[in-house]
Amino acid sequence: MKVSRIRALRGPNLWSRHTALEAIVACTEAERSIDALPGFEPRVRSLFPAIGALRPGGYTGPVSLAHVLESAALALQANAGCPVTFSQTSATLEDGIYQTVVAYSEEAVGRLALELAQALVHAALNETGFDVDAAIAQLRDLDEDERLGPSTGAIVDAATARGIPYKRLTRGSLVQFGWGSRQRRIQAAELDATSAVSESIAQDKDLTKKLLLAAGVPVPMGRPVADADEAWAAALQIGLPVVLKPQDGNQGKGVTVNIVTREHLDVAFRAAAEHGTVMVEKFLPGNDFRLLVVGNKLVAASRREPPQVLGDGLHTVRELVDIVNQDPRRGEGHATSLTKIRFDDIAVARLFAQELTPESIPARGRRVILRNNANLSTGGTATDVTGDVHPEVAARAVAAAQMVGLHICGVDVVCESVLRPLEAQNGGVVEVNAAPGLRMHLSPSYGKGQAVGGAMINELFAPGDDGRVPVVAVTGTNGKTTVTRLIAHLLAASGLRCGMTNTDGVYVNGRQTDSGDCSGPKSARNVLAHPDVDAAVFEVARGGVLREGLGFDRCQVAVVTNVGTGDHLGLNYITTVEDLAVLKRVIVQNVAPTGYAVLNAADPIVAAMAPTCPGNVIFFAADRHHPLMATHRAQGKRTVYVDGNALVAAEGAWRERVPLHSIPLTRNGSIGFQVENVMAALAAAWAVGVTWDTLKSGLASFVSDSHNAPGRFNVMDYRGATVIADYGHNPDAMRALVAAVDAMPGKRRSVVISGAGDRRDSDIRDQTVILGKAFDDVLLYQDAAQRGRADGEVMALLRDGLANASRTTHIDEIRGEFLAIDTALARLQPGDLCLILVDQVQEALAHLAERVKETRDVKQVAAAA
Repeated sequence: MKVSRIRALRGPNLWSRHTALEAIVACTEAERSIDALPGFEPRVRSLFPAIGALRPGGYTGPVSLAHVLESAALALQANAGCPVTFSQTSATLEDGIYQTVVAYSEEAVGRLALELAQALVHAALNETGFDVDAAIAQLRDLDEDERLGPSTGAIVDAATARGIPYKRLTRGSLVQFGWGSRQRRIQAAELDATSAVSESIAQDKDLTKKLLLAAGVPVPMGRPVADADEAWAAALQIGLPVVLKPQDGNQGKGVTVNIVTREHLDVAFRAAAEHGTVMVEKFLPGNDFRLLVVGNKLVAASRREPPQVLGDGLHTVRELVDIVNQDPRRGEGHATSLTKIRFDDIAVARLFAQELTPESIPARGRRVILRNNANLSTGGTATDVTGDVHPEVAARAVAAAQMVGLHICGVDVVCESVLRPLEAQNGGVVEVNAAPGLRMHLSPSYGKGQAVGGAMINELFAPGDDGRVPVVAVTGTNGKTTVTRLIAHLLAASGLRCGMTNTDGVYVNGRQTDSGDCSGPKSARNVLAHPDVDAAVFEVARGGVLREGLGFDRCQVAVVTNVGTGDHLGLNYITTVEDLAVLKRVIVQNVAPTGYAVLNAADPIVAAMAPTCPGNVIFFAADRHHPLMATHRAQGKRTVYVDGNALVAAEGAWRERVPLHSIPLTRNGSIGFQVENVMAALAAAWAVGVTWDTLKSGLASFVSDSHNAPGRFNVMDYRGATVIADYGHNPDAMRALVAAVDAMPGKRRSVVISGAGDRRDSDIRDQTVILGKAFDDVLLYQDAAQRGRADGEVMALLRDGLANASRTTHIDEIRGEFLAIDTALARLQPGDLCLILVDQVQEALAHLAERVKETRDVKQVAAAA
């Protein structure tokens, strides 16, 4: 068994909505059924008893090693605690070659699981050992390193529950919620609206105290000190006991409380000084409470207990700590609900204050404190007291957060009880914290967890706001770039700043930000991250979906123009039109429930996608009497069709007419494929909610020139001849182009064509079979990139297609696209028509523009003379 070409599908894909790894697995003839491998299944189950079913429900075919690999990779992740449930293995048309797909929650974990699954299969084959416990532990450790921490994870979960999309911007906790101009960002529990100035204030404990005091919030006395001697002097002046803490600190680092001796103070000073300037504060007796403020509300409160152990009369303090740290809820850092208790100099000093050492054996029932500060990050525990907080205590916490300027704030309060106002019990606010940890509120040691993630999302997004901008996805065999550009034009005409991706580049609000073929998911994600995007239109190409899935989780509108029979087949195991249709309908399957799929009713393969759409469907077709159109219209649903000399949008009894003569792209309705493109774009913009006045004016202002739609039936005049530049490159496109030019005048007709080497032989040949019936002269050229073909191979296939041409009388073979263009232009006479099928779109159009300009300049000079 060999595994190759592992792809990470990071969005909805051919197989499912789940993020997944897709691997190509090659099995020998014997490995295509484990029944042919004596003893294999018992061996693999003995190595990994939790592998689960090797024959998924409903599957009756032979179980290959690829199926075993699939089951093992999924089960390893599940046993490591990853929330994965989907996997699938499919045989390809190549004997012994399978596509194995396994979902992942973290890509690195999924890749490691696939690697370990391979090791398991080979161990079972070779009858060697496999340490499954070590493998699962390795996966669990990697998952803890990769996944979001509990605080950020809770916020992400709350966003997901509200349908708000998110994107992790770094391996840390920087996350974007929403898209485009409606996006917001967080860093752990910090909001993008919180200023760096406010965070800086919160880190300066001395400045914070002064501001809180000015706001009428009770705080303990204290001041910064330079050394241990000054700290002791300050402690005596303030009055023992005292607290030592870093002036600029967080997470309880370097904090020591209830200091009553010089020895204890010296140890505490060294611990605090590691984090910067040291502050001495009056120690407030009572309990340690953390109050969480979000916006202008108190949303959670916890009573924190310092790390401690309970004596049993048998074990030393050090041993008791080790026992407590074995609790599976305790881990390193913040990945788990509790943190392991630290046994360091501060802990030893605290033991000394209790007349104990690490090797002391405390009596049964004796409570031994390892630290006086109660932060969870040092091993403390928390009890939820949200329901106990007195309104006056909550008001002081909110005042503290707002005085500093924090939208999310952890307010540390010391008092006997939160049931009474702070002033009534000599309590006070000892600290405010930006980016507070949420673990104690989400999963308290005791009591009920609070939905603090939801509170933070509600602070970012108002009720009903999902942070999304309208997303229109366009796919199909032909016309998708023109449709994409026209939809973007219509949305821009409505006043929206539109982001667009297509095979020509990336555009944001009319400015090109990237060039080349940008019809894949990476470009889509870049557009959705741009803060100036109010709506997005994406051309979705076959290759991007196969390589990585979609660049978004769902769209408001999905447009499928058509599915041709002679393009994009034979690559990546997409061998039939039915395979291609399954791939194209991915965008339809991921329409929002309130969205629309815009489908070509005249294309039965496209029309069959309608039942897979979670939202509504708009059918379009030139023939309004088409049975599917008539039925859809009779049901009161949306349709777009041609009626005489106008396009008509219909819904129930309502109709809106758009005269074809007012739509330049269609040339008074004479170019059939452009009429179809306009119907698709019109339906999509209608689905987004663009007004009809805007739609009509937008259609009237869109011209198919090299600026608006480069390489999409760009018509120009050259010395009295008609020249048309187009990027058509498959048989269906040739048929549409021939139908269009047949409606245009032309004495002698010529065509310039090459062929893409990554198409099937029949697809390349069929293009010239079609063109040979419509053009007098054919100029074949070989472009620079043959895409895997040998020199001259594509030219030979194109010439083969002309063997029985009924009209073509003259054939030339030319090396180089620009030379072929110049040769064709030189032969043109007034009244002729020349179709140039460009390969290097931008370069070829620029070359044509220069040639046209030269003839115009010559005319001007002649006129002046």
